[in-house]
Amino acid sequence: MFKYLFLAFTVLPFIELYLLLVIGREVGFWPTVGMVLVTGLVGAFLAKKEGLRVLRRWQESLAQGRMPEEGLVGGVLVLVGGALLVSPGVITDVLGLFLLFPPTRKLVAAVVRRRLERKVAAGTLRVTTMNMGGPFGAPPRDGPFTQRPSRPRIERRPGDEVDAEFTDEDGHT
Repeated sequence: MFKYLFLAFTVLPFIELYLLLVIGREVGFWPTVGMVLVTGLVGAFLAKKEGLRVLRRWQESLAQGRMPEEGLVGGVLVLVGGALLVSPGVITDVLGLFLLFPPTRKLVAAVVRRRLERKVAAGTLRVTTMNMGGPFGAPPRDGPFTQRPSRPRIERRPGDEVDAEFTDEDGHT
């Protein structure tokens, strides 16, 4: 895995730079800069459009009680394709377009899914989770994503006697 990351972040940029220099020498500096800018803008547009389409299909499927046809792998591939198109380079643009078009993305998703299934079956897939809670791994008390347990409402009328015990937030008296 690390050898692929090494290749992606060291060798690929040099190949991309070489190709851009060759293209720049053939068509000129400004057309090459324009090509890089246009592919970046088109990539951002296509990634947003395809990403929203995938999200909309997920929501429709879930609303109908079905599993989405294009699973999580397809959504991740849209994200990767958009990132590749936004980054300057010829090879990354081709790979990004390849991942953004639904027919080719489905082929890649099938290959990725088979590899993941093989790793799960062999027991070699390792999933690491991180607790983003409060101190010492405790979940945060308040925040935009925390839910407080609902308490039953008790109807009281004026004049009712109530036994009460006051506690702080942690439940201590």
